[in-house]
Amino acid sequence: MAKPEEDIGRVVIKDGRYKISGKFHISEANQPIFNEDTGKLAGVTNPRDMTYIHTYGGEAIFFESVAKGKLMASRCDNDKCAFKGTIHEPFRIYCPDCLRKATPIDITEKARKTAKIHSYIITARSGAFNSLKLPIKFINIEFEGVSTILMGYLSVGEPEMEMRVVPIFNTKNPTYTIVDLSWVPEGTKESELPEGFTF
Repeated sequence: MAKPEEDIGRVVIKDGRYKISGKFHISEANQPIFNEDTGKLAGVTNPRDMTYIHTYGGEAIFFESVAKGKLMASRCDNDKCAFKGTIHEPFRIYCPDCLRKATPIDITEKARKTAKIHSYIITARSGAFNSLKLPIKFINIEFEGVSTILMGYLSVGEPEMEMRVVPIFNTKNPTYTIVDLSWVPEGTKESELPEGFTF
């Protein structure tokens, strides 16, 4: 059941502080659980509606960029780092080798030209609150010149090892989560993309 507008938990930042409105915890009446074979009480449901505040901090640029159709990675630009120039995707706030703040870089074109499936798994079952269509085709994507591998999901077609893929982005109605970024085989037509997604 949808919450009334005034009950929806909302957060904004103003003057450097979080401003919270709405309800973040709504309890509903318990419901009995009866054993249909015996007619006896076996327990109760305990429904709760929880809204969590999840802050992105230094990773906000990644999720905001995905909503705009860009794939951001990070690069170490520290002259004293033994691994200066290393590019990481998924995005990292700090270089894991020297612990200095990394530089955000746009690798959208690199992904369009070099991304390929490193490995994959198809799952017909998922955990609670899954928003992806089953079965989910999870893929690990490697990029030329990038030291790490990104996990994502394939929206069109069947995955194959070494298959060239290109990123697609939910830019029409973004959730500002990782599911706004998906992948399709190279050569997929725009008309085949899921609703709301663009190249």
